[in-house]
Amino acid sequence: MRAWFAVAALNGFIAVAAGAFAAHALQSRLDTHGLQVFETGARYQMYHALAIGLAAFVMREQATAPAQIAAALFLVGIVLFSGSLYLLALTGTRALAIVTPFGGVAFLLGWLSLAWAGLRLTR
Repeated sequence: MRAWFAVAALNGFIAVAAGAFAAHALQSRLDTHGLQVFETGARYQMYHALAIGLAAFVMREQATAPAQIAAALFLVGIVLFSGSLYLLALTGTRALAIVTPFGGVAFLLGWLSLAWAGLRLTR
């Protein structure tokens, strides 16, 4: 549980840093579309950093396994979805966009796993 909280916090840190980087360092280097793509990556990274923290919070008893699966899927989603958007915005390499939907699927599966964990929580 502690390790997943740390992963959540580090991803939150990276998401804030990426947003600040986009707002300050990239504003003059990327066009509007590139900035939007980069900021979408940062926004989804933050959402899912918080989701990893939530999954860590419910890692107990019968909910441990599905919550760990959820956290891992959220992390995979961050790497694939946000990472591909960051690289797409910075390099313009459109071939990277093929990876993005796999990250989105990981996010969706993570949310289903978190729902499963919530149903398994005991008082």
